[in-house]
Amino acid sequence: MTGQAKLRSSSDRGTQRAPSSGTVLILGATSQIARAIALSFANAGYDLVLAGRTPDELERVAADIRIRRAADVRTETFDASDTESHQEFVARVLADCGHALAGVIVVFGLLGDSERARSDFSHAEEIIRINYVGASSVLTHLASHFEQAGHGFIVGVSSVAGDRGRASNYIYGSAKGGLSLFLQGLRNRLHSRGVQVLTVKPGFIDTRMTFGEVPTRLAADPEVVGKAIVKAVKKRKDVIYVPWFWRYIMWVIRLLPEFVFKRTNL
Repeated sequence: MTGQAKLRSSSDRGTQRAPSSGTVLILGATSQIARAIALSFANAGYDLVLAGRTPDELERVAADIRIRRAADVRTETFDASDTESHQEFVARVLADCGHALAGVIVVFGLLGDSERARSDFSHAEEIIRINYVGASSVLTHLASHFEQAGHGFIVGVSSVAGDRGRASNYIYGSAKGGLSLFLQGLRNRLHSRGVQVLTVKPGFIDTRMTFGEVPTRLAADPEVVGKAIVKAVKKRKDVIYVPWFWRYIMWVIRLLPEFVFKRTNL
């Protein structure tokens, strides 16, 4: 799917509002967690560019945020799997935002069907392409911009599933693990240029898609995730787990010796 010719805006230009902290590009902006992240950054004083595959849904999300907050919210069509379109997409966004682009947040992802992915590589490839290839492709183009600008932040929403390969979701986990390493490399590359790279590792998130499927006590509300990311950007953190206790859960899982771990049913 190709991008639109221009970024669109329906915000009321006459509304009195505080000076913007800059513009944040949110990739994969129609999911429940992405909406919460977008609203959290709007609350923090940022303007937004919401990007995703479904223009109508993007406009609904944008309209909701405009009603709630006096932010300039624009939309742009973006397809994570169409890597050939990413360079042109980034050029279009930069032509509109320029140095006002304060940061980018990669929220898109595909959990997929882990059982099907074990025997159907076309589905496994789809999971890997969206979660890793798509993310690393678009961030490659954006990283060069931030490196030259000498400021800004990059946020990648990875997953605790990428911390250790588990039988239950190793295709998805390997893609997210690859994304975490990619972000770690970007952080090393861009630190001296003043660019923050934040890796976000959520555990279970309480959304409509996961209702009844995940333990409530281990799940985080999307609003909590959004606020945690804004806080981590302000504090220039490198890696966060959301909810926080997943850092210790995964620490224990990573410490298990392989001869023990391979006998578990995780």
